[in-house]
Amino acid sequence: MDNQLVTYQSEENFALITINNGKANAINHEVIDGLNTSFSKAEEEGKVVILTGTAGIFSGGFDLKIMKSSPDAAKKLVTKGSQLSHRMLSFPLPIIIACNGHAIAKGAFLLLSADYRIGVEGDFKIGLNEVLIGMTMHHAGIAIAKSRLSEVYLNRSVVNAEIYNPKDAVRAGFLDLLAPSVEAVIPTAKKVAGMFSQLNIKAHAQTKLRVRQQHLSDLKDGIQKDLDSVVKIG
Repeated sequence: MDNQLVTYQSEENFALITINNGKANAINHEVIDGLNTSFSKAEEEGKVVILTGTAGIFSGGFDLKIMKSSPDAAKKLVTKGSQLSHRMLSFPLPIIIACNGHAIAKGAFLLLSADYRIGVEGDFKIGLNEVLIGMTMHHAGIAIAKSRLSEVYLNRSVVNAEIYNPKDAVRAGFLDLLAPSVEAVIPTAKKVAGMFSQLNIKAHAQTKLRVRQQHLSDLKDGIQKDLDSVVKIG
């Protein structure tokens, strides 16, 4: 079931999916493949998903070695990541993210693609740094941000590349709740998963699609626009 970078653990009320890819928990093709396989397994089992990273970091974003290797390589990875966000936003079961530290760039976009996001109090950075590193924000990224952030925070986060501490990330819309410590994030997520498991899953899935119908359509259009353009960094 697992690959080396993504693990899947099935529990009574939830499935725990963990990204474990080195210091930055970078998102590459293998991580996305592992996440897709894990989401499929959770769907088969009818499990609420808890998605997490490693202590101190959820994810620092796309693997920059791939992103800087060529425009074509960058486009392929960005497209795959955007398709993952589309799947998460339309996933028939609740997705909870236990963000146990930093969440930058695609890491923050994953937060914006989940149903409930639990962060941790502390000196952690959360936000979209694309403009900071010289990347014009991709169309799909703008669509994802528009689906979850208010107009004020959309501009601060996407156009100005403002990076937030966890408390301000709640205000901005990247997180819903803060746990008091890294050690408390997963136990808090398990409690939330218990509440989510009481939902009528069919009603949850259908309502989610109704609420996000326009956003999902805009995201699909954004993915196509990105395929027709060039992804460049720096």
